[in-house]
Amino acid sequence: MNPEPAVSIDDSPSQRIAAAIARFGEPIVAERAASLLMGGNEGEEFLLYVGGRHAQGVLDGAPPLYWPEVWGARALTFAWDASAASAVHRGLGDQAWRVREMCARVCFVRRLPETEALTALLTDEVARVRAAAARALAEIADSRLNEALTSLLQDPEKEVRRAAHDAMVRLAKRAGNAG
Repeated sequence: MNPEPAVSIDDSPSQRIAAAIARFGEPIVAERAASLLMGGNEGEEFLLYVGGRHAQGVLDGAPPLYWPEVWGARALTFAWDASAASAVHRGLGDQAWRVREMCARVCFVRRLPETEALTALLTDEVARVRAAAARALAEIADSRLNEALTSLLQDPEKEVRRAAHDAMVRLAKRAGNAG
């Protein structure tokens, strides 16, 4: 049995997830994070690992809203198992924009082949989701998406325009390396 890792709810998410991995193992942490992302209840202890001080607020009575799902997705940027991919796919279509944004980030970090879902998010009503989708597509798509990304160069939000430009540059570099 692994000794209890020292972790505080005020530690960074990466520190808390590293402690959870040390305690439970990466496949279990990824499985439980995916469960949270899907709306499951993984208990107070695990919620504190993934949500830290904010999770304590929820446990003390603050409305959870979409936060457990966001924390589950964020944990998947630090702990991964391929079985979590379906939860991330589902999260890309979540009604809460923060969940969609974090799932796009998971796709970026894990290079998940979610081209269709991420392309749909390029027209999301929330700028942060559009930007996250563009960043993720830069890692997994090919230059055929340049047209969709080009339209974002006229986006009213500077962050989205920058993400689209950076994605197009990344796609061009990847195409040059492949050829």
